[in-house]
Amino acid sequence: MNKRAMVAAVLTLVIFPLLCSAQSKRPMTLADMLEIPQIGSPQLSPDGRQVVFTLSKADWKSNNRITHIWRIHVDGTGLLQMTNGPRGESSPVWSPDGRTIAFIAQRGSADGEGSGQASQIFLISNSGGEAEQLTSHETSVSDIAWSPGGDAVYFRAAEPKTAEERERDKLKDDVYAFDENFKQVHLWKVSPAGKKEQRVTEGDYSINGYRLSRDGAKIVAARGISPLFGDAQYNEIYLMDADGRNAVRLTRNDVAEDNLEISPDNSQVLFTAGANRQFETYYNNKAFLVSARGGDARYALPEFPHAVDGARWSRDGKSIVALCNLGVHNQFFVLDPATRTHRQITRGGHAVSAAGYCLPQDADVFTLSDPASPGEIYLLEAGSSAPRRITRIFDYVSRDFLLPREEKVEWKGSDGVTVEGILTYPLEYQEARRYPLVVNTHGGPAASDKLSFSSWSHYRPVLAAKGYAVLRPNYRGSTGYGDDFLRDMVGHYFRQAHLDVMAGVDHLIRLGIADPDKMVKMGWSAGGHMTNKIITFTDRFKAASSGAGAANWISMYGQSDVRTYRTPWFGGTPWQKDAPIDVYWDNSPLKDAWKVKTPTLFLVGAEDVRVPMPQSVEMHRALKSNGIPTHLYVAPREPHGWRELRHELFKMNIELEWFEKWATQRPHTRETAPGDEKKEKK
Repeated sequence: MNKRAMVAAVLTLVIFPLLCSAQSKRPMTLADMLEIPQIGSPQLSPDGRQVVFTLSKADWKSNNRITHIWRIHVDGTGLLQMTNGPRGESSPVWSPDGRTIAFIAQRGSADGEGSGQASQIFLISNSGGEAEQLTSHETSVSDIAWSPGGDAVYFRAAEPKTAEERERDKLKDDVYAFDENFKQVHLWKVSPAGKKEQRVTEGDYSINGYRLSRDGAKIVAARGISPLFGDAQYNEIYLMDADGRNAVRLTRNDVAEDNLEISPDNSQVLFTAGANRQFETYYNNKAFLVSARGGDARYALPEFPHAVDGARWSRDGKSIVALCNLGVHNQFFVLDPATRTHRQITRGGHAVSAAGYCLPQDADVFTLSDPASPGEIYLLEAGSSAPRRITRIFDYVSRDFLLPREEKVEWKGSDGVTVEGILTYPLEYQEARRYPLVVNTHGGPAASDKLSFSSWSHYRPVLAAKGYAVLRPNYRGSTGYGDDFLRDMVGHYFRQAHLDVMAGVDHLIRLGIADPDKMVKMGWSAGGHMTNKIITFTDRFKAASSGAGAANWISMYGQSDVRTYRTPWFGGTPWQKDAPIDVYWDNSPLKDAWKVKTPTLFLVGAEDVRVPMPQSVEMHRALKSNGIPTHLYVAPREPHGWRELRHELFKMNIELEWFEKWATQRPHTRETAPGDEKKEKK
């Protein structure tokens, strides 16, 4: 064989398999997006050899995702499903000796009274076998934790209905007082040996979060006037003995505290809150310390520049390990309160979530997502700067599907401030060619879009496969960019936020990527608020979809289950003396609904208490009255975030159909749920 032939043969052997591999990949469908599993709650075993976690998979028969508990060795071998209940399981927690896993499940009859319909604690041996029910509590349990000695499992549960209330329910004599029809939530513990349940707290208040000290002697708790989400600002931190006695109040403020943890020597409590030094509200999350004896809370690290999404004590209690938001990515940092210094541990374009700490091994396990992976489990050991990958659940995604390129982009806002966002390129992107553009704004608005895999709700791989570019701007009001950036909304929700979005659009047009005549707008929650504002601000978008968006801030204030954020936005309540009604109305998209020319869809859950259905009704009826093409789709049973698979599929289908009709004039064939095609043939 001559040299040229040999080179040709080698190239064939090397390149042909690559071409075949590339050709075997296909674009993702909507059903593919919905069927991507979801990993959560990773927990490292006390001996550091195994990890338990939850894995949720789409179940089209039940029209839902079913979650089970799995286990894997830290070297990536031995993947094993531990549970298989028909209604799934959640919240796995290792016993201190590593022999047993506690979890929560709803098993038994779904009818009637008592524990048959309430979620209970179950125990399963790490060596396998059938799970054993530990609690038979009258109401559903949550938030389980082992005592350090393994002699008790703590949990939270709501107070049960009285006999009189149950009798009234049977008679349908069930008129209730709005915002008063709740039961206080308290702390309990149960002995695995005798299954005896024992109340820890009692009174006209709720335990809305708690944490045991490392020696098991103390409990730190977020104690509030109710368990209602809208009352979270009234939670305060209390420190008590493990039996609930000798409770001491540590904080006195009007902000919600989170990530509570007692220091290893029990001398102070770490927590996070969206506040400044004076505990004024609506700031990026910061880490705070307060003495176990009470007194003023202080910054754990003054002048730390990043938002703190999560924090915990180091094993020796001399430093704090924090998961921090840096805008389009988040990273682990070590904060040293004594020296007032900090050090970044991890780096890269990714999103970290679901972190769990293992004290015996001094290691964190967490899920890490990037644009090519929905979120595998990683292990980060103390002293290491490189997390180690454990699972390979999602290898099939990049192997089987054509995935779009995503990268951070920057532009200048109208006032010269730098704004970031994430650009998803169309599949088979070619320079000097313009593409239809989808602008998708995140919820919150106190949040940020990160370099992570797409969720079903904005299905970027599908949009990219259809030739769309997608822009996700971290507009003014987003977290991770400092307090001034976040608080631009204070006093006027829509000042720079919508201008930042449009500046990003213009940036992509100048780069020659976006086709200015084929642009669409979408978003959910605060992303829906933004959509409603954008269509009243400009007619440059050919179509829009607003998911659970606010139309009228005055009526929204009274309708929603939470008002905390809206008061600083508009400078007071809409019903106080000299109320800032003009500020509320001037920032309401409904005020300018007469300007809308964009064909717009509205989608909302019938049981949404966060941005209730009337907000979408108001906006939809305004557009309909003015002759603008519009539809309002209401999903029965759904809360603020939709959960049922067929509803999610409908949402994606109807949006794509709408975008294709108005922006690209291409037909869209609706996808059916897997298995439905067989039914149609019958």
